[in-house]
Amino acid sequence: MRTTGRRTVLGLLVGVFALAGPAFAQGAAPFEAARLSAIRVDVQPLIAQGNGLQAEALRSDLLAALKDAFADRLGDRGPILVVRIKGLSMNPYVGGGGGRHGFGGGSQSDYLDGEALLIGARGEVLARHPQLSALPASSGGAWYDTESERRRVTAIAEHYAGWLRRALPTD
Repeated sequence: MRTTGRRTVLGLLVGVFALAGPAFAQGAAPFEAARLSAIRVDVQPLIAQGNGLQAEALRSDLLAALKDAFADRLGDRGPILVVRIKGLSMNPYVGGGGGRHGFGGGSQSDYLDGEALLIGARGEVLARHPQLSALPASSGGAWYDTESERRRVTAIAEHYAGWLRRALPTD
């Protein structure tokens, strides 16, 4: 039964990336040549859902991770990269049950769902790239540590930024 669950999750993730590819391909050219004037993170959908403190922590972590990931493309009069976060799911992690793969927490994962938008000088969307990131809920360390949940937010933000950099073509 566990194997079927893992295969299902893996199939879903492959499907998400397969669907994201064509959506991004429509706007790939502007990303290829883009030097960025700024990076912004929009977490208003999370705030509207009542996740204010966690959303603000995510905004701070994701902005820092994106600036680091795109440091070589920042500092021009080009478009703005806006990352709009639509969902953050932090599943309960109670440890144990690591299974054969040693991740801990079995199939419990944290998810960050959003999209990257390249915004032109007149406010037009030049390109769009949807993305879903998933990490084991154990990514923040020991579940009983009071800072674990905060580290999980940082970890998913860094993961998201790293994969976004890989997904967007470089110069």
